[in-house]
Amino acid sequence: MKRRQCLRVSTGAAASLWLPRSLRAAQERRVGRGMSAELVIIGGSLGGCAAALTALENGLRVILTEETDWLGGQLTSQAVPPDEHAWIETHGATRRYRSLREEIRSYYRRHYPLTEVAKNDPKLNPGRGSVSRLCHEPRVALAVIENALAPYRSRGQLTVLLEHVPLRAERVGARVRTVAVRSQRDGVERELQAPCFVDATELGDLLPLTQTAYRTGAEARSETQEWHAAEKEDPANQQAFTVCFALEHRPGESHVADPPADYGFWKDFVPTMTPPWPGKLLDWTYTHPRSREPRKLGFNPVGNDHDGVVNLWTYRRIAASTTFQPPSGHRDLSLVNWPQNDYFLKPLIGGGEMMKEAAIREGKQLSLSLLYWMQTEAPRHDGGLGYPGLRLRPEVMGTRDGLAKYPYVRESRRILAETTIVEGHCGKAQREEEAGPGTGAVRYPDAVGIGYYPIDLHPSTSGDNYIDFDALPFEIPLGALLPREVENVLPACKNLGSTHVTNGCYRLHPVEWGIGEAVGALVAYSQTHGLLPREVRNNQARLTEFQKYLEKQGVELAWPVT
Repeated sequence: MKRRQCLRVSTGAAASLWLPRSLRAAQERRVGRGMSAELVIIGGSLGGCAAALTALENGLRVILTEETDWLGGQLTSQAVPPDEHAWIETHGATRRYRSLREEIRSYYRRHYPLTEVAKNDPKLNPGRGSVSRLCHEPRVALAVIENALAPYRSRGQLTVLLEHVPLRAERVGARVRTVAVRSQRDGVERELQAPCFVDATELGDLLPLTQTAYRTGAEARSETQEWHAAEKEDPANQQAFTVCFALEHRPGESHVADPPADYGFWKDFVPTMTPPWPGKLLDWTYTHPRSREPRKLGFNPVGNDHDGVVNLWTYRRIAASTTFQPPSGHRDLSLVNWPQNDYFLKPLIGGGEMMKEAAIREGKQLSLSLLYWMQTEAPRHDGGLGYPGLRLRPEVMGTRDGLAKYPYVRESRRILAETTIVEGHCGKAQREEEAGPGTGAVRYPDAVGIGYYPIDLHPSTSGDNYIDFDALPFEIPLGALLPREVENVLPACKNLGSTHVTNGCYRLHPVEWGIGEAVGALVAYSQTHGLLPREVRNNQARLTEFQKYLEKQGVELAWPVT
């Protein structure tokens, strides 16, 4: 009897398979060659792109992976226009972030048939949405990000692996040696090696793979001493996510299709929350985030105002027909990221892959049900019911179903960091109660950036209604970017050392970009000087030098004193 010839293939740190020769060719096609760089960034989020661009500009070779086929995270694949503070045009963000914003405006001026007024407006807001000074289409942000990275890809300094997800990691002691990723297109696995790895995924997916300590959900008040923390720790208490989509309105036409599979459920769904939601989720009345009282919203796709209340049509409008020359055919495009399609029945983290997939599927059904309700049953601004002329714009989202490529995620796994940012550091009421009226946010001696946004928590999976209150203009401490035990894994977005509460003001576009930029610069500085990231913070001379290094690159480390 002939002996079968076999090939031994490693599939993880502790597992191996013996394959017969007949399967060898298939296995060799599946497992790609290893790749190496000076920095590997897992996740092409907005923070991941900022980390990559900063590291590239400082001379590093970078590998950047992304789960979808679009880089840019919340600005592109999630389709959300930037949520920003009132001073964003002049200060309170990095030079690179302001350049990103201006390049978006320049892209419209170069490629779109703008009116003369719009073309000459230095603060062009293409969608004229009220939520942001720069409401724009996700494809434009994608083009700007791709253009910024293109020279580095051309000369081989940057490798981008789209539609790749992390599978496993090899860690020895306090250092990660490799991370394996798999292509969702062809199943090929690649082992990535680098002195440093950055987790820039939307959910902190690299943290469990690298055994980097993290937490999810809500901390107990007894631990954080936060006024708005939960009484008891609840890892499953996570903010709602939203599956966004873009709409246009064609009066006199009907684009009503069959009702979504779950429409019967969502049509009559009444959230169970504390304090109570005012009625059905699919309704123009919602809970006001600050007062937590019922508040009427408006919807009018043929006008800018609606009886003195917020008009959802213009709230996140990403293209306004009046911005473009009349013969161009451009219509209003409204981005739907509203209270009515916040999904909060299942968490994305902690319940396993099946629960995550079920949550996303149900979140998509909620968004499609909201659209069908608006087309058929929603009270109209003129007293009728339904707007059948509403239709999805799949080409704007880059998808077949017209929904965003990825859910708009508000909460991630968060590292257990050297510094944990708590409400007493930046929550206005608690900070001023504890430190005195007029006191600013905590000043961190290791500040590596600044930001501002109210602490804004959306309804949660454990039944919390909105939690929304004033924050103070704050700093980003380097200590919040350093895991306590792992030396060469760093966060680049919502996965920094914040809490469930302070995540509410550290998760928005310019802050995430600033976190990513600080991390990209930290890796470049550390490798130039032969240091670990932690050693930069622990040596005062090095820390001071690194902060000057950031300032030379246009990073603000403190808010102006007023």
